[in-house]
Amino acid sequence: MSELLIYQSKGEGELFIQQSAVQLASRSKPDGEKVTVTLDEKETFQEIDGFGASFTDSAAYLIHQILDEGQQAEVMTRLFDPSEGIGLSVLRNPMGASDYARSIYSYNDRPEGETDPELEHFSIAHDEGDIIPLLHKARKLNPEVKLFASPWSAPAWMKTSGSMKTGELKKEYYPAFAEYFARYIQAYKDKGLDIYAVTPQNEPLYEPSHYPSMKMLAEAQAEFVRDHLKPAFVSHGLHTKILCYDHNWDRPDYPTTVFEQAMEQVDGVAWHWYGGKPSAQSEVFEKFPGKEVHFTEGSGGEWIPPFEQAFSNVMRTGIEILRNHSKSFILWNMALDEQNGPTVPGFGNSTCRGIVQVNQQTRELVYTLDYYALAHFSKIIRPGALRIASESSEEAIRSVAFVNKDASKAVVLFNDSEQEETVSLKLKGDDVIAFPMPAKSAISIQIPASY
Repeated sequence: MSELLIYQSKGEGELFIQQSAVQLASRSKPDGEKVTVTLDEKETFQEIDGFGASFTDSAAYLIHQILDEGQQAEVMTRLFDPSEGIGLSVLRNPMGASDYARSIYSYNDRPEGETDPELEHFSIAHDEGDIIPLLHKARKLNPEVKLFASPWSAPAWMKTSGSMKTGELKKEYYPAFAEYFARYIQAYKDKGLDIYAVTPQNEPLYEPSHYPSMKMLAEAQAEFVRDHLKPAFVSHGLHTKILCYDHNWDRPDYPTTVFEQAMEQVDGVAWHWYGGKPSAQSEVFEKFPGKEVHFTEGSGGEWIPPFEQAFSNVMRTGIEILRNHSKSFILWNMALDEQNGPTVPGFGNSTCRGIVQVNQQTRELVYTLDYYALAHFSKIIRPGALRIASESSEEAIRSVAFVNKDASKAVVLFNDSEQEETVSLKLKGDDVIAFPMPAKSAISIQIPASY
């Protein structure tokens, strides 16, 4: 029992604290009913790519330019190192400006009235300042890091609005935008960075006017991917995966349409959590079981107050995302400042929360609730882990379980009730450990292969 690796979070002052099995079990009440969580290795599901967040322009700037060398080394180690830190292994980066950028930019900006269908002016020079150096540092700390990429907008000259904000992609520029993706992937490859997967458009059904955005209906996305993006990848010999949709759970009809119209050219679907329920992932997966499921964006923020609601939200939702076939769990900004920025000019008030907070005035570095919630997953569930069945005798004890490549088992539990429960974890019919779980607390347990 002493070989178990255990982390527990019980409140804002007790986040992701390592426990010994003896410490944990000694607090268990001998009497009373136990909630039983049973693992079944015979029933397996998806393989995990990993957990992470985004090096937006803002996040990369804060970590790379505001923190001193010592702080930067500390935060990168705590984020990416699998043994010294929490081993984040997936990064989703905006292709060009998102809402969290210091300026509005693409990789092919032209003066008003000019176009560049041959992409003669294409350049990723912007990313060479902060983003690419941090990606290399992340990869050095954790060679298993996978890179995802999503545009918030095509270059302004390709769009009906003539702006990075609002509008749709003009049909005549479908080939140029497909080539834009290929150039981006090749340019990153030239820097020693492979792009694992892309989505054609971030949040294609949302068209805000205060930051880069581009509407792309399902039929348009299917046509773009089928007739332009995938052929461009094939012609350039690129093997980057294409994930459709990249938006909320409340519109499962969108990825369904894309799969129906561009089945062979699409590898999977990406989801966000700002509307609907995680069960939408399973709804689409059951119709298209050969397609990958990914969760690519969810942000914490001031609209969910700490501790209980905010931490609980990431734990509860993260478990459900994984139980609904997702191969990844990616939050939003890796870092934001004390004003929840920087944001693009004209954005207005930001309420989002980063994985870490970098105070631009004091240079103080704070690890947020999201960091510790992600840690419960990423520290013990490693890339390549296979999800196995886990069932709880009480619905309030949420669980998800995996077998890692080294045959260790990883179990994440969250007590979603309003009272303490005594939990008994069972493996092959035998108790591994019994322990108390206070209301709204989380426990992550890694069980060695020898059990």
